[in-house]
Amino acid sequence: MDHSQAPVLDALKAYRRERQMPFTPPGHKQGRGADPRVREVLGEAVFGSDVLAVSGLDDRMSRHKVLERAQELMADAVHAEQTFFSTCGSSLSVKSAMLAVAGPHEKLVVGRDAHKSVVSGLILSGVRPIWVDPQWDPVRHVAHPPSPEGFAARLDEHPDARGALVTSPTPYGTCADLAAIAEVCHARGKPLIVDEAWGAHLPFHEDLPTWAMDAGADVCVTSVHKMGAGLEQGSVFHQQGDLVDPAVLKGREDLLGTTSPSVLIYAGLDGWRRQMVESGRELLGNALDRAAALRGEIGAIPGFTVQGEEQFIGPDRAHSLDPLQIIIDIDGLGTTGYHAADWIRDHHQVNLHLSDHRRISAQLTFADDAATAERLLVALHDLRDHIDDLEGAPRVAVPDPGDLRLEQVVLPRDAFFGPTEQVSAEKAVGRLSAEMITPYPPGIPAVLPGERINEAVMEYVRSGVKAGMVIPDAVDPEMESVRVAIED
Repeated sequence: MDHSQAPVLDALKAYRRERQMPFTPPGHKQGRGADPRVREVLGEAVFGSDVLAVSGLDDRMSRHKVLERAQELMADAVHAEQTFFSTCGSSLSVKSAMLAVAGPHEKLVVGRDAHKSVVSGLILSGVRPIWVDPQWDPVRHVAHPPSPEGFAARLDEHPDARGALVTSPTPYGTCADLAAIAEVCHARGKPLIVDEAWGAHLPFHEDLPTWAMDAGADVCVTSVHKMGAGLEQGSVFHQQGDLVDPAVLKGREDLLGTTSPSVLIYAGLDGWRRQMVESGRELLGNALDRAAALRGEIGAIPGFTVQGEEQFIGPDRAHSLDPLQIIIDIDGLGTTGYHAADWIRDHHQVNLHLSDHRRISAQLTFADDAATAERLLVALHDLRDHIDDLEGAPRVAVPDPGDLRLEQVVLPRDAFFGPTEQVSAEKAVGRLSAEMITPYPPGIPAVLPGERINEAVMEYVRSGVKAGMVIPDAVDPEMESVRVAIED
């Protein structure tokens, strides 16, 4: 296919060249009605390209097939059979994929390190999760993706499960053995969904972990706004093979998605695909070189341990690692990642990616250059020079792996939508949660609706909040009280 084309961008240029006049939404009418103060901040071009997808980007009947051609080009670029654009982020895309495989009360085998968007899909759909435990590193207190053997065991225990879902890469850059998991699923006639929100860049360089479509996954979800160059909420989901019907997949997306998609987001997806096909290998090669150099320089800072293959790859750990996620362990310096990240933002206006009870991280993409790398290094060196100012940070009571794993007593949907009450944190121990309790980022729930809360996990999230952990989805984000189910 001719990847020099960008159908969405070309149609937008034509719209402007032809001086199309909208008597349709958006109501700002090419920015003419927008407050000048808003135009000053956002720019005229944003409003000029904010048009309807139908009777705007394309005609009333979509006869020019602008979006269809852009999706076909994306599929060709990443070796998929079908690709669908989403303007509601991978949070919607992964729900669409789940609903294309399993319906209410049907079983889906899911890695327990799933993002909250997957749990939201379980709540909305009534799908029954069969959890696969991640591989927990008890020394570094980090979870890696579940093993192929873990998926095989759960599929054999539940042969009526409709399929499986795994998250890879994780926000920490660790990756599952996708080819082996796909083989486990296909040997049993089950489709594999991969939540690869952090892996949009993977198809475009051979030194990155294996891309889900190349590994044999049936459906893959990617967030182009995360590791690509799309606008926020720009997501795509890809399909191949005959275990998931693409018409059903598209129908589920239509059910959940907006009827007013953002052409701006479509344009970002379309342009990024063209950029990656034409220059992606070179751009990502430069990014990998820069990441390798940064890893060495950061690792030389006293007390900073950059997590790499030695720490993350091996038996009972991850299968591979995305080196563009630079994870820095500062556990021996007497502070937390939360306080370190806040200090760097306050003193250097540098925003880090993840922070937890012992780590901070910097996400690199091909957009980073020598100047951004130098600014990061200056901030990190200054943090180390002032680390004594951060001593005495509250410690987080991280439980043993066995205590982190809670019993799923009822379906997430039943607990979430059933009768509930708000009780004190002390009284919540032993009760069924009716809400997600999710340290964010990375957004992996510590407690799910329908799980029975134990004392260790409650102490973990409460001590975490005191140390700087953010829990945005709980009714009480301070964790003084918890929404629980009223049991018979």
